[in-house]
Amino acid sequence: MYDQVTLKLNVDPWILSALKEDITSEDVSTNSVMPHPQAGEVDLICKEDGIICGLQVFERVFTLLDEKTTVEFLVQDGAEVHKGQLMAKVHGDIRTLLCGERTALNYLQRMSGIATYTHSVAELLKGTGIKLLDTRKTTPNNRIFEKYAVRIGGGNNHRYNLSDGVLLKDNHIGAAGGVKEAIAAAKEYAPFVRKIEVEVESLDMVKEAVEAGADIIMLDNMDTDALKEAIAYIDGRAEIEVSGNVTKENIARLTGLGVDYVSSGALTHSAPILDISLKNLHPVEN
Repeated sequence: MYDQVTLKLNVDPWILSALKEDITSEDVSTNSVMPHPQAGEVDLICKEDGIICGLQVFERVFTLLDEKTTVEFLVQDGAEVHKGQLMAKVHGDIRTLLCGERTALNYLQRMSGIATYTHSVAELLKGTGIKLLDTRKTTPNNRIFEKYAVRIGGGNNHRYNLSDGVLLKDNHIGAAGGVKEAIAAAKEYAPFVRKIEVEVESLDMVKEAVEAGADIIMLDNMDTDALKEAIAYIDGRAEIEVSGNVTKENIARLTGLGVDYVSSGALTHSAPILDISLKNLHPVEN
């Protein structure tokens, strides 16, 4: 759950931007059928099995439109939900419920989809000691929502953004003139509290990274034999991350190799939404 400071400073602006995208002047449909205030209630119903995530964001959409809106939740983030399950009842002005419906559901469906997919991948690593990590391959302006969903699904967050850590990838290495040069430059420039991670694609690069004193070595897009050879060479002298087109379908090959982390862009860029609906809207007495 987001704390109040994070909510107001870093979550609310994006929700308001999404609402402005959907309502540029007025909600013509709602104003046509509901010209005056009317208290109402609507059900939040799950339409397929999964892991629910984003309930606080869902609620915030409505309360930003009208602070008098209330949501009676019957589940909490991280819960397993099932097709046909009633998850919440939303109470408020019917006009608010109609105006906020799509935006609220978009967040909830997307976040729940990521949590559901992440959970399915994390289950495959259960008991191995390997930490499942996300990446920066997120939807622009939705990183704060998508990385939260990864955590709810049982994954872990890699660096949040470019200011959050040193990760020297192929183009950084190319720009610096080599692995050793890139690591030396990072050690000279970056604060001493930052770990230095370097992405490598061959055993020669692994050897350079170890000799230059990298803290974490990311083995990128290597086949199983190459991974085994690289891990044997590193031999505990650096933490090991494996990356490169890792999905639920192929992650099993990494579980017995002795790596510390597995990162997967698929957690955020390829997770399908979880189908969720607002149904049975009806007027109620104040």
